[in-house]
Amino acid sequence: MQPKTPSESVAVLTDLVLPGETNPLNNLFGGELLARMDRAASIAARRHSRRIVVTASVNHVAFNRAIPLGSVVTIEAKVSRSFKSSMEIYIDVWIEDRESGIKNKANEAIYTFVAVDETGRPVEIPGIVPETELEKQRYDAALRRKQLSLVLAGKMNPHDATELKALFI
Repeated sequence: MQPKTPSESVAVLTDLVLPGETNPLNNLFGGELLARMDRAASIAARRHSRRIVVTASVNHVAFNRAIPLGSVVTIEAKVSRSFKSSMEIYIDVWIEDRESGIKNKANEAIYTFVAVDETGRPVEIPGIVPETELEKQRYDAALRRKQLSLVLAGKMNPHDATELKALFI
């Protein structure tokens, strides 16, 4: 199976924040943003694996800035690392200034997806070869996040979490 680059999985969704999608402060509902990020991440995971994909976990979400009514929101998702059947998707959320058109980062998230066959069983997926400095940083960090998740779930002995231990030694 040929490895792929993160850029081969990029999914970009751009949309407008409408009144029915906002809270009483006229900002985009967090749940609405989560759904949009899930869709973008799903497309990125599908592009990488070329298989059916399912959301396994939402590992991290940072709601750093409110997204006001009428904003143009762009969600960029791409695979940061793939494992045997799972892949981590890093998502950046941008809002566009209405007057200048300048995009500012508003939020980010990290989702994990698993590629499955038609019966729902996990299937092997291609590896990934990061190209840019940011892709390399996210690639390396993905293994630490996976090890931490496995340790916390009791599925990995902390002594075997070599990438995590390296942070403290």
